[in-house]
Formats: sequence, structure tokens, C-alpha cells
Amino acid sequence: MTDNFKTKFIVNPQSSNGRTGKFWPDIQASIKSQLPEFDFDFTSAPHDATKIAAASLKSGYEMIVCIGGDGTINETINGFFEDGKPIRTDAVLGVLCMGTGGDFVKTAGIPKDFSEALPILAGRNALKCDAGHITLCTHSGEIVDKYFLNITDFGMGGDVVYHVNNSSKALKGKLPFLMGMLKSQIYYRNKTVRFEIDGKDIGVRKIKNAVIANGRYFGGGMKIAKNARLDDGLFDVIIMGDLTILDALKWVKQMYTGDIIDFKEKVEYFKAKQIRATSDQEVLIDMDGEQPGKLPIKLTILPGAIRIKTRSFA
Repeated sequence: MTDNFKTKFIVNPQSSNGRTGKFWPDIQASIKSQLPEFDFDFTSAPHDATKIAAASLKSGYEMIVCIGGDGTINETINGFFEDGKPIRTDAVLGVLCMGTGGDFVKTAGIPKDFSEALPILAGRNALKCDAGHITLCTHSGEIVDKYFLNITDFGMGGDVVYHVNNSSKALKGKLPFLMGMLKSQIYYRNKTVRFEIDGKDIGVRKIKNAVIANGRYFGGGMKIAKNARLDDGLFDVIIMGDLTILDALKWVKQMYTGDIIDFKEKVEYFKAKQIRATSDQEVLIDMDGEQPGKLPIKLTILPGAIRIKTRSFA
């Protein structure tokens, strides 16, 4: 057994506003100082990271290192599973964050600074991390399985991501997200959703948004789930009820501090292993910054399903 995992890097050259691709020769040289032997592939289209991760694990790679943002991490993790099961039970995920958001790495204890995160990839130590398994409805009506490490939400969050993904390609950085938030605040109307939590039907709620969190942060730094842990075998569930625009503006600070769960008049908080949600309306889903479909949805925690290259969870 070698000192390091057999490693494949999945590189999103468009991450960090294209700087990853532009400076790849320098990045590659830095990686070799910690991992003398590795292979890499670039992504060039949506879902490439999923395909590359799956093929690499099947061909014998032990660790897949994602170089990109939260969306690339999510695509990569979806390549760790096939037919509802892990392709390799001993597979390891490494992350070098080159995106503009970096929400997952904050909870995972992975430095966002490249030079600080790189040494963590050496050696064979890794920590077990929970993952979320989702069954959802695509826009074409197909029922599919998806996986996530950080956060899935539905309601206004899905609406925001829809607007972001359909914004002008000329917009860079956080501007598309801010524009998406603005459009959703103007046009979004709260949805009526029925919830089942750990097998118990808790009834119908009119919601602004519902967050199922494995990690703590989403939306470019909002600390929506301050109590969430990546290794406790539970989701943190935050149901933001029939909030008005004024409510949302009043509590925007608490969205960043994690204190939104204290708004008990209109916000419900649960710990749970499984959540189901249905609606007669179109309710869009946000999965780590991707917009894969709409309700109905079923989410199940998979305790210790992924090994993460980090020293300790935050």
C-alpha cells in the first residue's frame, strides 16, 4: 500500500471565473509537491464530473479530488453512487475549493485557501461524512435518484436557482445570485406543501422555503442551519412558513447568523432521518446550487456514506 490514495482530479476550468483553467499549469505543479502521482480530467459540459467520478472509481481510483465550487462538488458526489449504492464503499472525496461560494467546505473544515487545503490531500486519513439521498421529479416528469452533501431546499430557494441559471452569461461572481434573489422576491408566491417527517404526517404548510441541511451554509454564506453536523446521522430541517417580504427583510441578518430558527412564529425546526414533501403546485428544488426538478421529493440520510479528506469537521 502506498503512502497516498490513487487519485483522480476532476477539474472545472471555468471555476473561479475561469482562473482555474488559465492557471492550471501552476496549480498542477503545486499539487505535485504534495501528490507526486495523480491523474486529472477537465469538465466541459454539465454532468461531466458525475461521469468522470463514476468511471474513475470503477477503474480503481481510491480518491476523487474536485477542483471547483459547490456545484462541481455536487456533480462529483453523484458519481460516487450507482443504482442506489456506493460504487466503492472505501471511496474518498477531496476538495480544492475554487468556486465563488464555498459553502460546503466551511462545515467540512476544509480551508478555502488553496495552499492550506492542498497538504490535507496527502496521506491515507479521512473522516466519514453523511450524505443525502433524494428521490425527486424532473421537469420532464421522470422520477430519479440524486445525492448531496450540503443542503437541499425547495420553494423560494429553487426559484432563485432557476433565475440564476437562466440569467445572462455576461453576469459574473455573486451578481447572478443577487439578481435571482431580487426576481424571486418580486415574483415568488408562497407554496402549499404537505410534509412527512420520519414517517409522521405533520400536515400542510404554506411555505416560503424548506431547507434540509447536512451542512450549515448555503446561498453564498448564509448560515441557515447552525446546529447541523456532517456526521450525526441526521438532517436539520428548517421550514420557513408563510413569511412576507417584510418578514424576510427583517430576518435577513438571522439568515447569516443561524438564528432564523428562533423566529418560532413562522419557522419550524426539526432533526430527522427522512423527509417527504408533496404539493399540488409546482415547487422547484435547489440541490447545492443546482435545479434538478420539482416536488414530490423524498430525502433520506445515509450515515457515514462518504469519506472526506479533512482533518476535522467544523
